[in-house]
Amino acid sequence: MTVFHLLLVAVIQGLTEFLPVSSSGHLILLPNLTGMADQGQAIDVAVHVGTLGAVILYFWADVREALSGLPRLVTGRIDTPGARLAWLLIVATLPVIVVGLMLKLTGLDDALRSVTVIGWAMLLFGLVLWWTDQRGATTRETRDWSLRHAWILGLWQAVALIPGTSRSGIVITGARALGYARPDAARISMLMSIPTIIASGVLLGAEVVGDADWELLKYAAIGAVFAFASALLALALMMRLLRTVSFTPYVVYRVALGVLLIWWGMT
Repeated sequence: MTVFHLLLVAVIQGLTEFLPVSSSGHLILLPNLTGMADQGQAIDVAVHVGTLGAVILYFWADVREALSGLPRLVTGRIDTPGARLAWLLIVATLPVIVVGLMLKLTGLDDALRSVTVIGWAMLLFGLVLWWTDQRGATTRETRDWSLRHAWILGLWQAVALIPGTSRSGIVITGARALGYARPDAARISMLMSIPTIIASGVLLGAEVVGDADWELLKYAAIGAVFAFASALLALALMMRLLRTVSFTPYVVYRVALGVLLIWWGMT
């Protein structure tokens, strides 16, 4: 694996993980469209760790609050904001873990990794994002997040296991449909990404531990650093833009790329 290939993977992962354009879809497309070799699961784990660090740093106040509530949650008490946030994040993560394991055990996860599937997911879920963003109310804030809404958004998040859907995009879609304002919908989506990335990282990491070597670990560390930097930049930019701009620019990109991929896959 060349350094250029590594940096390309890291930057793509970092820029697309939190934007509603599907990071997994772009990473699957990279070897399909360029002829480059697949980067392998070890690099996938590394760049996911990098993006995880970025979202934790950006939302550190919320993360610290959730961590402070974990001891109370373990004892069965959900009587503080931190314990409540930790509980909601756990509930919202359960559907994607269950569905992800089912896809992994049945082999359907590999069957979905096609250019045509990514193209249709890009197109259709991009249009759904546009529809909910334009028609959704803006009456709810992050503090209104309830157990029922955590479960609903968890189910929306599980749909993102279809490559091209976008985890952040589909959760934002669900949150906008529930009436959350754009910055709050994005904030909930980003917070939900933390336990989800941890869960997927543990699953992938368990498969590559035995195959790791010092050379691979060196490349993985470089990939994690660049993924962290690009993810932090993309996250900060999106959260700033959402104060004045809708999700329409991302939708336009998704629709254009989706149509192109469907045409390319069919021909």
